[in-house]
Amino acid sequence: MVRSGGADLKNLACPDFKVWVDADACPVALKEILFRAAKRLNINTILVANAQQRIPSSDLFSMLLVPSGADKADKKILEMLSAGDLVVTADIPLAAAVVEKGCIALGTRGELFDENSMGERLAIRNMMDQARAAGVETGGPQPLNNKDIQAFANQLDRILTKLTK
Repeated sequence: MVRSGGADLKNLACPDFKVWVDADACPVALKEILFRAAKRLNINTILVANAQQRIPSSDLFSMLLVPSGADKADKKILEMLSAGDLVVTADIPLAAAVVEKGCIALGTRGELFDENSMGERLAIRNMMDQARAAGVETGGPQPLNNKDIQAFANQLDRILTKLTK
């Protein structure tokens, strides 16, 4: 079942769910993992971006183009999202909105975002934004490494296993 404030993975089974990908910033290696899992489990997967993305030729995969601009893809995902859906994103505000809608948000480093972690994550993000606005060079996130890719694949597998039961 899905409850307000994020999905309860312990009791979640949602056979008609979709996977939404905030695709502009999603690394190719993670998209490949998503495509393989979706094909294996017959899951509809939609990439949302403001630039065309490569997707495998299959009825399971689609590309939704949005106009360029801040948060256009995020807003489209939130508009199209249904209870039980999974969203893959590195965007903390989008993840918070997804959790608030009672859906599942998975970070690109394998983080399962939930109501318990979102407050701290938003606070850190806002603090970093303020530092950047004040001229502090924060350097941004570290490049994705093999450990991150494996963590993403493992968490995705756990989520999909629960959703497809």
